Amino acid sequence: MKRFAPAALALSALALTSCAGVDLSNLDDAPNVGPCPVAASLYDASRLVEIEGAERHENVEYTGEIQAIRGYCRYIGTNPITMEVEIDFAFGKGPKATASTKTYPVFVSVTRRDRNILAKERFDIQVAWPAGADVVRHTETIPGIVIPRANETISGSNFEVLVGFDLTPEQLAYNRSGTRFTINVAKPALPQ
Repeated sequence: MKRFAPAALALSALALTSCAGVDLSNLDDAPNVGPCPVAASLYDASRLVEIEGAERHENVEYTGEIQAIRGYCRYIGTNPITMEVEIDFAFGKGPKATASTKTYPVFVSVTRRDRNILAKERFDIQVAWPAGADVVRHTETIPGIVIPRANETISGSNFEVLVGFDLTPEQLAYNRSGTRFTINVAKPALPQ
């Protein structure tokens, strides 16, 4: 499991910290005082496609796709928002793949609802395909997201936890072009 440990931020009344030093002993079975922050993926960063050569099916090396995101949080009284995010991935190995392992770069960021980034962390997911497999599904859990609140009237609806692949400018442009390859790239397309 990956622990979210962002750098300290100099924000007026709000900062993001790790769980260390946060007193959660007074949490009980009471309901949260408000909704959890939205946990989502940016559309442009929700997939990764690597192609060797011309943009053709037989030239696909590796793909990755974020398929689902779930966020869980807890906060009552004046306590900070503590959050955990689960991300479901599907990773594909295409016809031009040269290895049965691959490292995928992923980011997790906490933003204000107006899209100001408060903290961002990048990490790698190591994927290994078993012999004969061209798709691997994986769930990654990101615990330890703590969002302090300026006061008890600030709810989780003021924040978002966004995840995605950490893409190169070329990969981002490819995603924005609307071209799609599915994760199951090793199976050839049917003739028309």
